[in-house]
Order: sequence, then structure tokens, then C-alpha cells
Amino acid sequence: MTQENPLRRWLKSLRGKNGREPVLVKALGEHDRRRVLRHFMALDSSDRLLRFGSMLPDERVADYVGKLDFVNDIVFGVYNRVFQLVGVGHLAFTSKEAHPDAIHYTDKEKVAEFGVSVSKSARGQGVGTRLFERAAIHCRNSDVDTLYMQCLSSNRTMMHIAKKAGMEIHREYGEADAHLHLPPPSPSSVLAEALEEQFAKIDYTVKANARAAIKLFGSKK
Repeated sequence: MTQENPLRRWLKSLRGKNGREPVLVKALGEHDRRRVLRHFMALDSSDRLLRFGSMLPDERVADYVGKLDFVNDIVFGVYNRVFQLVGVGHLAFTSKEAHPDAIHYTDKEKVAEFGVSVSKSARGQGVGTRLFERAAIHCRNSDVDTLYMQCLSSNRTMMHIAKKAGMEIHREYGEADAHLHLPPPSPSSVLAEALEEQFAKIDYTVKANARAAIKLFGSKK
């Protein structure tokens, strides 16, 4: 599979799809935890099943969000124009021993696992794909060359993302395990990630300030 230049791919993404605003992916932090919880709580039972592989009740979802490690893992998010978190990607780094087959694909000490969820209001806008692309380029730039995704075989969105990325997919007992071998970092991949994070931070600040202004002036009426 021919790898498109990551900087060129990122620049193309700024044009958006069918005239839509671009999907900017930002690394999230502790201050976003409450909005991450709100995002997951808004997922219906079928979406929770697809995201977590089981029908998690509210308390289990809250426990998962409460244990998110924003320091050692990377959590990415996409905010819409009204400052709602409509997409979340969780990139976790583990030792390759967690995936016994990893010895066939990498000589690195660490591999990465990725999970993603997208709100119904943002479906069909490329949010899931952009979150995956951001996770993949971050792995490259962190010298991690093997990225895994595990999901139910019925998760058509994840299967589409995996196939589009050229991931090798194994299906067994209703579940799918996919992995992607990533090329080493390059000057363009490092620049692409840095530029996107900078643009996403600016976009985040503008939307946050606009949301605060709406609340302020709304409360004075």
C-alpha cells in the first residue's frame, strides 16, 4: 500500500468533505474529563456495545472515564462548532507481550491499542477516520510501529476504518483484531502532527470562548 505524504493528507483534510468545516483533532487533558464522560454517557446501548465490546452500565462507563490516564496514554477529541465533544479516540500504549503475535511484526518494546467513538450527530463526517489518522501519526512520531484495534465484527464503522487504512484483520468468535504496521517518523509526519495540534488548540480556544460568551450574555437577559 502506497503511503500518502502525511503533511499533504493533513492539508487536504483542512478543506473538509463536501464543503464541511475541517475535522480538527486535539489531544485532550484532565480539564476535558467531564466532557469525555458526557460524550460516553450520551452513547446509546448499541453504541456502547460497539465501543466497549459489552453493554456497560453508567457506573462502569463513569469508572472507565475516571481512570483515563491523560499522561501515559493519549486521548484525542473532536469538538463541534457549539463546543460539544462529538468524537473521542483513546490511544493506549502497552508492552508487546500483551499481544503475543506482535513478535512477528515489531522489535519495539511497545505497541499501541486504539478505541474510538463518534456521536450520532457527527456520523458520516469523517470524524472516526480523522481520529484514527491522528492516532497513527502520533504512534509514528513516538517510534511505535504497530497499532492494534479490537472490536466486534459487527462494528461496520471500525471495520471500514481498518480496511481503509490497510490494516490486517483477523475475525474470530464475533470479534475482530486488526493491526497496522507503521513506517518510521519523517520530517513531514512530525510537522503534520505539530501543525494539526496547533490549529486544533486555536479552534478549541475560539469555540470555548464563544460558548462562554453565549452563557454570559444569556444569563443577563
